[in-house]
Amino acid sequence: MGATGAVGQQMKEQLEKRDFPVNEIRFLSSKRSAGSEIDFNGKTYIVEEAVPESFEGIDIALFSAGGSVSEKFAPEAVKRGAIVIDNTSAFRMNPEVPLVVPEVNKSDLASHNGIISNPNCSTIQMVCALQPLKEQFGLSKIVVSTYQAVSGAGIDAINELKEQADAGFKGAKDAAAKMLPVKSAEKHYPIAYNAIPQIDVFADNGYTLEEMKMINETKKIMHDDNLSVAATCVRLPVVTGHSESVYVELQAAPTLQEVKDSVAEAPGVTLMDDPSAQVYPMPLMAAGLDDVFVGRIRLDLDNPQGFHMWVVSDNLVKGAALNSVQIAEALIEEKII
Repeated sequence: MGATGAVGQQMKEQLEKRDFPVNEIRFLSSKRSAGSEIDFNGKTYIVEEAVPESFEGIDIALFSAGGSVSEKFAPEAVKRGAIVIDNTSAFRMNPEVPLVVPEVNKSDLASHNGIISNPNCSTIQMVCALQPLKEQFGLSKIVVSTYQAVSGAGIDAINELKEQADAGFKGAKDAAAKMLPVKSAEKHYPIAYNAIPQIDVFADNGYTLEEMKMINETKKIMHDDNLSVAATCVRLPVVTGHSESVYVELQAAPTLQEVKDSVAEAPGVTLMDDPSAQVYPMPLMAAGLDDVFVGRIRLDLDNPQGFHMWVVSDNLVKGAALNSVQIAEALIEEKII
């Protein structure tokens, strides 16, 4: 569902790349995009307009077409026997819907009632990096600042970045800005040569909805309502790949090497941490890759239980499409389907 969008295309590529077991597949979209062609495993498919009957006989439905579409069609898919893996925010905080990162809380899949939510891209990469520390040393507090790519706001935001960059530094200041920080907001700011400390609209508490997503989703995924989490989310002029500066306070006081070893052994995580050789992850090198990359791990200078780290991942791959496909794989592995 949402087959022609950026994440939908990535889902299709992940299904091919990972040789997901498929007997039959349907590519669905809005009426506007229906009729276009998609190649999958050497065969050409016609994209169909989504209607409730589209889900007859379907085992797994991957959704990435916007929250309102999910709210409309996910119950219809479940009614017809499908398990929905939804990549929008529509159901994430519903207590009846598991919010899953397979490397972290795969066991939550067993409690599904037909819908499983894929977390926010920024949340996914952070919990992948922190889960091994939680398991070995316990977590008390997380403070995260994100540096997020414009691809998280869609193809129009990418195009606007490129247009503003082409106008040069002086021209970008006066270039048309229609997309960021929020398309529906009253004010818009250029993203080229800039940093915008707002992603999504502001809540009454002064945090943006993106920041509240990270806070609430992290607690839900890690099953810890008492975990202290704070977030500041910033949009940067990067096309693909979210970066995060994460400070974490542990319940124990491990050595720096013990923390590095714990992160290095985590599934789906690659440690890139050699400051003497200027080795650390960056979004440009992470683009198109599956893993979450972690570097610049260091002990807080004032707290023996505090550690800082830098976390980078492709927001369209692990942050969206790959995690959704991994959930589908886990449904088979766990014999849920």
